[in-house]
Amino acid sequence: MLSCAANSVRPDDQALVSVIIASYNHAPYIEASIRSVLAQTYPFIELLVVDDGSTDGSVQLLKGLQAELGFDLRIQANQGLSRTLNESIARCQGSLIVPFGSDDIMFPQRIQRQVEHLRGKPEVGICAANIEIIDSHGEIKAEREQGHRSLPFRRLDFDDLFLDRKPGPMAATLMFRREALEKVGGFNPEIRLEDVYIELAITHAGYVIDILGEVLAQYRKHPTNTYKNLPFMVDNMLRTYSQYRDHPAYEEVVMRYRNSMFLKCANRDKPLARQLLGDITLRYWRLKTLRGVCRLLLK
Repeated sequence: MLSCAANSVRPDDQALVSVIIASYNHAPYIEASIRSVLAQTYPFIELLVVDDGSTDGSVQLLKGLQAELGFDLRIQANQGLSRTLNESIARCQGSLIVPFGSDDIMFPQRIQRQVEHLRGKPEVGICAANIEIIDSHGEIKAEREQGHRSLPFRRLDFDDLFLDRKPGPMAATLMFRREALEKVGGFNPEIRLEDVYIELAITHAGYVIDILGEVLAQYRKHPTNTYKNLPFMVDNMLRTYSQYRDHPAYEEVVMRYRNSMFLKCANRDKPLARQLLGDITLRYWRLKTLRGVCRLLLK
């Protein structure tokens, strides 16, 4: 297992950060992701890379990179991201945990800035930051697509997140306290949209999320991004929300989400749109609902 400061002694007041990259069929992107972790200015990092059943040549690439760079590498049959993260967390050593996308890129100061922010703030279970969006070739996307690049610092509690009162954290920048992950039992293998689930679980347990007002990572948009799989998104978001059925705003939250996804699906996935519309009770119809109906009726 590689520490970026393998030959140095770590002071007691410097946290070890465990970065976990779980990869599935990301051969075009994963080398840039790995090298961005190893280029961090913060010296006390261990890197664990897990190939989760790739079929695109990733395994051969990763074995070559591991021989050159010396990080911990495991090759396994496909288990899904939540199970892979739980197993990796159980065997890593860090008190701070960073699950990192195998298609994303960290800026060199990312880990250092987040470690510095978390020091002396035990109430913060998750630290995140802003992102810059790039395309599949690593080119920076147009300014109109950079909505998460200039947001100010914000602190979120459970209701801020659940009720969508403030912009939430970006998955490409999440850093967790191990104790917060352990308090909620880690990721839920039955819910495959792991970032939203764990953010709600940790804030529901009493922690807050701090989101730094600076860009610390690049998020890569490409044809296989999870958010483009609309049935997957709807199913797993509704599963996540159902964990909080006892919240007084549960029905409102679910109906708002259905309205938002109905509008999005209306001209991209009409069968799913019809299903969503059937689940929106009349008293929760909004302007989005009417706009979605108009889209749905268009050929």
